[in-house]
Amino acid sequence: MPKTSNISYPSEYLPIPLWDGYGLKPISPILRTQFTSGRSRQRRLYKSTPTEASVTWMFSDGEAQLFELWFRETVNDGVAWFNMPLRTPLGMSDYVCRFTDIYDGPTPTGGKYWQFTATLELWERPVLPAESLEFPDYIVNADIIDIAANREWPKS
Repeated sequence: MPKTSNISYPSEYLPIPLWDGYGLKPISPILRTQFTSGRSRQRRLYKSTPTEASVTWMFSDGEAQLFELWFRETVNDGVAWFNMPLRTPLGMSDYVCRFTDIYDGPTPTGGKYWQFTATLELWERPVLPAESLEFPDYIVNADIIDIAANREWPKS
């Protein structure tokens, strides 16, 4: 299955989703079995599970027209996987995703924009690679390291 797609969201023409209403919801990899004694057993069923992202866009008339056409023709009414820039705790990056169903909208905003909302399924949960656990200080203090490197690094 895809780690990447040959289809991309047209981010050079359309904005990325708004922060308002944006959220990530990982799908649980856990299988839980309840016993009659009241105890339960849990185990990880899968290591790679998707994440759902709630997204909202505000489009002008032309952007709304392009989005609906791209949705229908390029991603086959939301069925196809595509690459899209999204922000996660890992930062801004392209993620392989697809629509879980058709979007809601266009809804007029009272101005000159149209609101669209949808749920995207990200192919994989955005998490650092396992090797990163060898350097927890670098993960937790990444902001400090970034500031120091940019301030103190020679400009050569």
